[in-house]
Amino acid sequence: MTKRKPLSTVVAESLAEKIRSGELQPGAQLPTEAELCAEYDVSRTVVREAVARLRSEGMVVPQQGRGMFVSETPTPRNFSIPDEALRTLPETIALLELRLSVEVESAGLCAERRTDKEASNIRSMMEQIDAQQADPAAVQIHYDYDFHLAIAKAARNEFIHGFLAYLGPMIVPRFQLGYVVEPALKDSYYARIHSEHKAIVDAIERQDGAKARQAMRKHLQNSLGRVRALAKASGIEATDAEQKAAAASLFTRMKRPPPTGDRPRS
Repeated sequence: MTKRKPLSTVVAESLAEKIRSGELQPGAQLPTEAELCAEYDVSRTVVREAVARLRSEGMVVPQQGRGMFVSETPTPRNFSIPDEALRTLPETIALLELRLSVEVESAGLCAERRTDKEASNIRSMMEQIDAQQADPAAVQIHYDYDFHLAIAKAARNEFIHGFLAYLGPMIVPRFQLGYVVEPALKDSYYARIHSEHKAIVDAIERQDGAKARQAMRKHLQNSLGRVRALAKASGIEATDAEQKAAAASLFTRMKRPPPTGDRPRS
């Protein structure tokens, strides 16, 4: 006899198919629990288990006080990631956490200290970067790092800018954007990133430090969430040991002396 699937699995698979087919578009709100109960003739417990499964797979995300929404950038269901890229995931997560702690303040200081010319240059850089919309399989996940560096430079704190510039060679050559963005969702992904970038730039232009910090936090938290979802889908859980090993590897590279031509003059 064929074993019947649990009702929560049946509901989850049906909703997942609606998301993949486009019947439920990225950013769309899921029906309420009551509506799903009526549609599938199941209990609230079954619906909650089904939605929890979709959430664990990165297909839906909660919005506080509003409900569950289809993820703008769900993790690809089927993907092939080289071993060398997988090994960088714990370190990439740690670096994004580090960036989050530094760049939130960087954005706020930029808003409070930037010149009109710097604000104009930051917007121009954003528009240029966001207009490219390259194939996710041919671009690195941190393709907008120069935009972030421009914000750090206008923050008028050479330690922040110097630190992020120093991290650049370690952060940028990670893995392809295509590992976290399905080709069919390319346009919606780039539109979302542009929206996040624009919120940062708008706050910088208004010289609103609090809003700039808030917008940068949201932008980097979304990036971190995508990489964490990829790690989970790949079976790469960032344990304490892996985080410590990633940090040790990072600091070993940071301690290496720069090439002779780059040594500071005495």
